[in-house]
Amino acid sequence: MFQINCLNPISKVGLDRLTADYKVTDNMNDAEGVLVRSASMHEMDLPENLLAVARAGAGVNNIPLDKCAKKGIVVFNTPGANANGVKELVIAGMLLAARDVVGGIEWVKASKDNADIAKAAEKEKKKFAGTEVMGKKLGVIGLGAIGVKVANTAVSLGMEVYGYDPYVSVNAAWNLSRSVKHVMNVEEIYADCDYITIHVPLLDSTKGMINKEAISKMKDGVVLLNFARDLLANEADVLEALQSGKVARYVSDFPNPTTAGQPGCIVIPHLGASTEESEDNCAKMAVEEMMDYLENGNIRNSVNYPACDMGVCSQAGRIAIFHKNITNMLNQFTAVIGEKNINISDMTNKSRGEVAYTMLDIESAATQDLVEALQKIDGVFRVRVVK
Repeated sequence: MFQINCLNPISKVGLDRLTADYKVTDNMNDAEGVLVRSASMHEMDLPENLLAVARAGAGVNNIPLDKCAKKGIVVFNTPGANANGVKELVIAGMLLAARDVVGGIEWVKASKDNADIAKAAEKEKKKFAGTEVMGKKLGVIGLGAIGVKVANTAVSLGMEVYGYDPYVSVNAAWNLSRSVKHVMNVEEIYADCDYITIHVPLLDSTKGMINKEAISKMKDGVVLLNFARDLLANEADVLEALQSGKVARYVSDFPNPTTAGQPGCIVIPHLGASTEESEDNCAKMAVEEMMDYLENGNIRNSVNYPACDMGVCSQAGRIAIFHKNITNMLNQFTAVIGEKNINISDMTNKSRGEVAYTMLDIESAATQDLVEALQKIDGVFRVRVVK
């Protein structure tokens, strides 16, 4: 029986995936698995029996990844599960920027007591008319699950779409419309596009990428859309560009004191992945990833350990070893197992940066002294008997 603790409310659709081998507990100290959305885990004491954390969403800045890696705790996220919800809001944000719908609605509210509001509207509406998006150029920076959906939808709206991603995956490439022009230099997007939307992870290399220098290379009157992370843009530089007219609109899904209520800013209260469907999809994916790991040791969509899949556990046994990515580890593992007169029927080893993960199928049950011997090897974080 595996025990699962939910640090945030998790969609019932996801929790219903749990079989009779699982129990939801209110006590994290009893749990082998944790499901989380926004709760911060950085200051939490992680119990020794905790094996996995699954984030029902994409961002994992609320989880101490390095700390978990060194304790042999696998952290999962759910890339793409909320992609459609975010995509739809990006398109809505683009339309709100093209046509001043928000300004028009506010005018109507302010004019509610005017008996001749219909007549007045005919005179005032030109202030909010805006332009159509059809025929305009959209630059999509980052062709992951969300970026691909945004690009494809924009193509169907009649836009000329440019996509930039030097690390585009094979899966993303297969899903991308052939009408999207794949550019090799982000500056081509800056120079040519009327609308620019960013869909890249927040890394040291991407933090503040939309800054004064980047904006200076853009077309006058460009519209910037940021539904990825607010820190991808130097928003002080964006406000300066809005004041000068270089940027026509800045649409963000991340309210903060810098942009909230500022002229030219359309700031949405972080609604991108907040649809009922997105929350259900993220919860289902998080639960399925965690179950496969707890039952079989397989890792899919981890952010601190490599992907690794050996299928369903054999009848005899399976051992999972978390360790440093250094030389001679496999030789030491096989030597220890051989000394115990246990045969290895299958094995795999994968690495990710400074950490590695090894799974071994053995033809007899793992004994406690075998586990202890493996655990004593220098560089091993954790030894887990999967079965």
